[in-house]
Amino acid sequence: MKIKNKLAAAMLFAGACMAGCSDSFLDRPPLSQISADNFYQTTNDLRLATAALYGGKPWAEWNYTCYLPIGEVLSGNMAVNYWGDAVQLHTFSVSGSNEIMIASWKSMYKIIAHCNVTIKAIQEKAPASIPEKDRNAAIAEAKFLRAYAYYNLALQWRDVPIIEDNTKLINAPLVYRNTVEDVYRFAANDLLFAAEHLPAKDAGRVSTWSAQGMLAKVYLTWAGLDAKGNGPRNQALLDSAKLHAGNVCKQSGLSLLPNYADLFKTQFNDNQESLFALQWAAGAGWLEGNMLQIYSPGGAEISAAGQAGWFAISPTYDLYKQYQVGDSLRRKATFMLKGDYYPELNAAGGGYKFNGNTGLKKHIIGTRVDNSAPTMSLTSSTEHNALLRLAEVYLIYAEAVMGNNPSTTNADALLYFNKVRTRAGLAPVTSLDAETLFRERRVELAAEGHFWEDLVRLSYYNEPKAIKKLNEQERILFTYDDKGVVTKGDALAAITPANTTTFKFPIPSPEVTANPKLLEAPVPYSF
Repeated sequence: MKIKNKLAAAMLFAGACMAGCSDSFLDRPPLSQISADNFYQTTNDLRLATAALYGGKPWAEWNYTCYLPIGEVLSGNMAVNYWGDAVQLHTFSVSGSNEIMIASWKSMYKIIAHCNVTIKAIQEKAPASIPEKDRNAAIAEAKFLRAYAYYNLALQWRDVPIIEDNTKLINAPLVYRNTVEDVYRFAANDLLFAAEHLPAKDAGRVSTWSAQGMLAKVYLTWAGLDAKGNGPRNQALLDSAKLHAGNVCKQSGLSLLPNYADLFKTQFNDNQESLFALQWAAGAGWLEGNMLQIYSPGGAEISAAGQAGWFAISPTYDLYKQYQVGDSLRRKATFMLKGDYYPELNAAGGGYKFNGNTGLKKHIIGTRVDNSAPTMSLTSSTEHNALLRLAEVYLIYAEAVMGNNPSTTNADALLYFNKVRTRAGLAPVTSLDAETLFRERRVELAAEGHFWEDLVRLSYYNEPKAIKKLNEQERILFTYDDKGVVTKGDALAAITPANTTTFKFPIPSPEVTANPKLLEAPVPYSF
């Protein structure tokens, strides 16, 4: 079979899997309608199959609908007006019919189903002539992505069904939720396999360092569960987070990109700091490509195809306050204020000066000419947005070293924490406490979908503090005039005070209708 035909077969196989999961994770992939007998025959076949896991339809709806609204709007970093479901996130009044929340559930299970089918096909169809190393590496890619999806499900819903083989749903389509502890354990097991079998370097794809960085994140979050909202974190899990993050810091040979703003420019896609990034192509159809440029605050002059952005997502006053004097590099690369100039946007026209009040900058990459992408459209950005960066692993390592202590002067923790700060043009610190680290993560990773994760992680072991942080936020928009005067705006809507239920989404109503067992008590998973 020619390569062209094999690629078409891979995409047909992936598309059929996703079509079978279009409405619910309970819909099984229609394996009876496709044949993998003539595929998965060579190492290159496996590479083609796993390439489909990094973008396109499996990820597009989540990237467009959930990535910023859940990570940034729900957390209080940003706000979107005139989008009712996003306002529900903003006001902590998420219902079971919230389309953003439903899209997150559906998308993660679509990705899981895609990974499950890929793993099963490789295990059953790949011949012995393919080196075991290559088979394991391909399975490891799928397991990494499956673990990422389960990690997100655990963060947002805690107890969720673990589906490892979608074909078993043929005879038993109704399933119980599994305990959140087992969801984290399942994700960790997948990542341990990935860390063992992935290569040290594979451009645009995950590596052993990606897996160990993600493992550190899973262990760091999981460590708080034993505390039940108020108490010390599990030291063994903190130690595991420290081990794997430390391996990335000290053994990978990777380093931070020197210029923070370059991280979000397409000419630096898949740079040395990017440990896991979605892969997007220009010219993709609706809900097939990277649609983040629809959040652009600018006009046609910085659009891919002469069409301005649709949603005015903007920083809240609470996020604005987090940037210290001197932290202008990260602020300007994250969101625009009136008068900001960006030479990389509309470069052929002399650059772009922002004349609005405030608006998103990260993920806004400019025109087709700016990106040497003649087929790029407003809904198919060529930015390979990173979901895991080396800088985050540095901060995870510092937090794991500090552990349950209120502060630390540990030289290693300070070394890697200060690498992040000095890259931003800030002076290094000589001691580190939990609040400084929490704030650093918020600023470094703003507009990258991480801050809600940080609040949920905090709620596991210090729920009162997490609730207090949310209730003290100034979740309002603001204006910024030509003289740099900031004026706070009015509330978008009445905000329900955060409480112990705020940190967990309701199970989507359509899923409960399809499977009432989701409302029953969670059960352990059989490993």
